[in-house]
Amino acid sequence: MSQFSHINDIQNLMIMDGDLKRGQAPRWMKKAEASSLSSSVLNNTSMNTSKLSVSYNQFGANTNSSKTPNKNSGKKTPGKSPSRKTITPNKNNTNKTPSGAGDRFIPNRATTNFELGHYMVKQEQVEQAEEGAEGQIKTSPTKTEHQKLLTETVQGGGDLKNKRILSYQNKAPAAPDTHTNPLKVVYSIRTPASGKSGTRYIPTAPERILDAPDIINDYYLNLMDWSSTNLVTVALGNSVYLWNATTGNIDILFENEGDHACSLSWITEGNILAVGTNAGTVELWDVHQMKRLRVMDGHVSRVGSLAWNSYCISSGSRDGKIISHDVRQREHIINTLNGHTQEVCGLKWSTDFRYLASGGNDNLVNIWPVVSGGVHANNTPLYTLNEHQAAVRALAWCPWQPNILATGGGTADRCIKFWNVSNGICLNSVDTKSQVCSLLFAKNHKELISAHGYANNQLTIWKYPSMIKQIDLTGHTARVLQLAMSPDGRTVMSAGADETLRLWNCFQVDPNTAKKKEPLTREKPSVFKQSIR
Repeated sequence: MSQFSHINDIQNLMIMDGDLKRGQAPRWMKKAEASSLSSSVLNNTSMNTSKLSVSYNQFGANTNSSKTPNKNSGKKTPGKSPSRKTITPNKNNTNKTPSGAGDRFIPNRATTNFELGHYMVKQEQVEQAEEGAEGQIKTSPTKTEHQKLLTETVQGGGDLKNKRILSYQNKAPAAPDTHTNPLKVVYSIRTPASGKSGTRYIPTAPERILDAPDIINDYYLNLMDWSSTNLVTVALGNSVYLWNATTGNIDILFENEGDHACSLSWITEGNILAVGTNAGTVELWDVHQMKRLRVMDGHVSRVGSLAWNSYCISSGSRDGKIISHDVRQREHIINTLNGHTQEVCGLKWSTDFRYLASGGNDNLVNIWPVVSGGVHANNTPLYTLNEHQAAVRALAWCPWQPNILATGGGTADRCIKFWNVSNGICLNSVDTKSQVCSLLFAKNHKELISAHGYANNQLTIWKYPSMIKQIDLTGHTARVLQLAMSPDGRTVMSAGADETLRLWNCFQVDPNTAKKKEPLTREKPSVFKQSIR
């Protein structure tokens, strides 16, 4: 009988004995068994069954025997038990991650400090207490020394918060030339930013576009206005139209053959509309009854600008004069302001109604103080501002700083200037590179919007007072003649020489900071309505 058959019989007997209560032996037990059996067969072919049993029990079975089965089993003799091979590192082999790997997020081991990374993840704030203090946590000396050692190993012992736990490749591999990224449109658009950064999401397309056929392309006229009752009026050719921004209904207020409106202005409250005509008169219309209430004369040329202050309306004309009309009296002319030598194309009362600003084609801006105890301007200007190099039609008063006035010049000037009317000093001047046609301060944001002509015919939103450009709103194919703002201050309407009216939702209130306001209700008719003749 061969020696291998003896071994098989012995193994069968041991399995039948039932000593092994476990399942398959672990890997290290199998290797030890193979090592013992191999050395025993090669050294002594006549080894008896008892020795093999002892050898198996020593390494594989659960016995209490302490006898060593083979004195030479622990020696490293060639040909005996296959010991674990030691891998010699290759000189050309480095720990650097291959640069050609497809996944660019594999950590770069050559630049990663795993010891530091482990310390940063596990680091805790341990309160150092005085020795012997009751109820205080004492830091283990071993842990303290370990933290100190790791801190010293950091380069220069710097701040651990600025250290990286993992280091990745410096630059991601470039995509193939044939690759197209479908998400490019998503991240190329201006995305909403947090309020802390001072920027916000502004739609770049108008919410609605209305046709405005036959609108007069004249820089010196003011052909649109938005009332406190959410009615928009616009002059198109010989007609004046009303558009209800709430319902979308359109009505024709009136139509004059051979004459046309040159300026439109709503009273501060109520439904009275003032219309400056090409004939030099100022008409008052009740839009509820669709009826003309009064015609006031006084000018010898067209009336291109209007401004209300309570029951008094100021009108500016091409004759260079500004007339104050009291709509309650039969003799409506209160006074006449002679501060311009050419057409008056801009008129605006300050938000606190203490100053009237007028801009003219003579490149001048006059600041008229209100009469003490009255609602009309004094005959003598407080300041005459002459730093613009072109006609000044764009005027805007700051809502939260009533003494700050913004003015915009025409094609030869192209500048937006800011004035402190308390002392007449120019605070800032910004070159916009294009004709400034209209200006408006936002009510819900510290921003200013301007309308421009050649070459881009755009609307521009500026951060105030830094005058950092926020965004350009484009779409008009001809110059933007005028701007008007909705009563809630969220929407701006622009009238363009391309015969379109565009509504822009550019001043939406931040939902995180906005307070809930009651819905806009129709205001009561003006108390001056009954006395208008």
